[in-house]
Amino acid sequence: MPAMPATSVANLRDLGGLPLGAGRSVRPGLVLRSAHLDRLDPAEPAVARLGIRTVVDLRTDTERGARPDRLPEGARLLVADVLADHLAISGLPPAARLKELLSDPALAEEHLGGGQVRSAFARTYRTFVSGDAARASYRALLTELGARDAGPLLFHCSAGKDRTGWAATVVLSLLGADEETVREEYLSVNTAVRQAFAPVIEGFTAQGGNPDLALDLIGVLPEYLDAALDEVAVRHGSMETYVREGLGVPDEVTARMRERLTEATEA
Repeated sequence: MPAMPATSVANLRDLGGLPLGAGRSVRPGLVLRSAHLDRLDPAEPAVARLGIRTVVDLRTDTERGARPDRLPEGARLLVADVLADHLAISGLPPAARLKELLSDPALAEEHLGGGQVRSAFARTYRTFVSGDAARASYRALLTELGARDAGPLLFHCSAGKDRTGWAATVVLSLLGADEETVREEYLSVNTAVRQAFAPVIEGFTAQGGNPDLALDLIGVLPEYLDAALDEVAVRHGSMETYVREGLGVPDEVTARMRERLTEATEA
């Protein structure tokens, strides 16, 4: 799905309308994704008409402190830090350090040059599946989506592509989307992310930074998603088992999600 035309929120997308097979699709207006909300204008018509009631912030403490969310009118904030335990283990991964890395080409090259960036993202995506903080965070998101009284919900990280991309993959898979639909939605953020980061990329390359490294940092690649899907397959065998046993989300919550978030496709 293309990004929604909001000027104060980058990479704002509604999963509504995506096909699920069996004559069903995602119900519009209930599950949305985006980049961070530090510049959100609650009065902007494209934002105000969404009626967002819950914002799930998947970012780290550092990211939230640097760019705190501005919430839509009447919305509540749920912090679900996917990488909360990652810093103590190996430091923050590239997904949580985009601004720092893209402002320092020498630092980016030292830590991520020579193809290291792709393997770093693959490791991070595996953490999305197996990390304790990640499992707690994605469990919290799915629990919110399966609540009986839930309204429109928006989830986001910084660029709205990695932690957010995996969240969308899990949600769509649970709702019944096929692999082609899931992958297309995952990769479709590249256009919006590159537009949002265009000035940063220009500055990075102007300082001598490798443009291919910059694109690997700010975009998403099929192999990133493949790493997370492989982690699910190896550890749990299926997405259903990952959600039930890995995340600890009861079947009744998943059933309510499917009831709330899907609808019959118009003929």
